[in-house]
Amino acid sequence: MKKWTRDEMARRVAIDIPDGAYVNLGIGLPTLVANHIPPDREVVLHSENGVLGMGPAPAAGEEDYDLINAGKQPVTLLPGGCYFHHADSFGMMRGGHLDVCVLGAFQVSAKGDLANWHTGAPDAIPAVGGAMDLAIGAKKTYVMMEHLTKTGQSKLVPQCTYPLTGVGCVSRVYTDLAVIDLTPDGAQVIDMVEGLAFEELQALTAIALRRA
Repeated sequence: MKKWTRDEMARRVAIDIPDGAYVNLGIGLPTLVANHIPPDREVVLHSENGVLGMGPAPAAGEEDYDLINAGKQPVTLLPGGCYFHHADSFGMMRGGHLDVCVLGAFQVSAKGDLANWHTGAPDAIPAVGGAMDLAIGAKKTYVMMEHLTKTGQSKLVPQCTYPLTGVGCVSRVYTDLAVIDLTPDGAQVIDMVEGLAFEELQALTAIALRRA
């Protein structure tokens, strides 16, 4: 079965980010979105460790490890970009100053509940970071994740079984198979990987889907 690559997923997310938006990209998959912002669009990227105005990832050999994102990855800074105190960054996150945040997830429920910081496994290292602040503080919360777990289970679930990060906060999910809006009327598929039938997607998904 054909799937979108991680870069194709990131490009699909970037297409939906409007011009002029202030956006936080979470640790992991979402950081790839920075490499795919359309060149004719001004999007101001924020990192919770106190960076505003990030650009794409630096070229190999040009990394500056004094300039990193929240995942400790080296980043670039566009003209006009800046860095500042961690507390000011969280003030932005909690104060409703971000238009969009893009987060990874272990599970997302049909109602938009988000679980992305702990699987509950005894040997797992809890790492909530600023995800709670972002999920609730941003005007829109998007999730970027693989559609299935490594064991083939749907990450879109009727109800999260992992500890929650936020309740009813996710409005759109981007997976390697589809883009799905979570609405009061249910989960609506607005895009699918080429060649995938709706019935195939539904069979792989633990919540009811409907076509756009």
